[in-house]
Amino acid sequence: MNETTRLPPLRERFFRRERRSALAARRFAAETLAGWGLAETPRTDDVLLCVSELVTNALLHGVPPGRQLRLFLRHEGHALVVEVHDSGPGVPRVVHDGDEGGRGLLLVSALSDKWGVRERELGKAVWCEFGLP
Repeated sequence: MNETTRLPPLRERFFRRERRSALAARRFAAETLAGWGLAETPRTDDVLLCVSELVTNALLHGVPPGRQLRLFLRHEGHALVVEVHDSGPGVPRVVHDGDEGGRGLLLVSALSDKWGVRERELGKAVWCEFGLP
């Protein structure tokens, strides 16, 4: 840990399958960014919006009843990684104009530098990465 990193470089938290979890996850991310000294970077709003979108997608489409999702935040030098794990089936996809449904991953793909999905033994992990100055 260096002087600017007051919190460990990896933070994680579980959230229940309930509406208020998206707001709680965003609050957790904001507190984590502040603890890392990143609360006032030009990418802060983008990171927080992507946390909200990934968590909301997991809550709506990926977390079966009675299960939880897991949010990871990693500060890797000049990059910040947001990763959401859920135990639901399926692979999320970007929704384009004319398609029904939300546009959360379209926002994530536009705001982050990279994003993707990887399979887990149970479910999937959806992640995005932001370069930091």
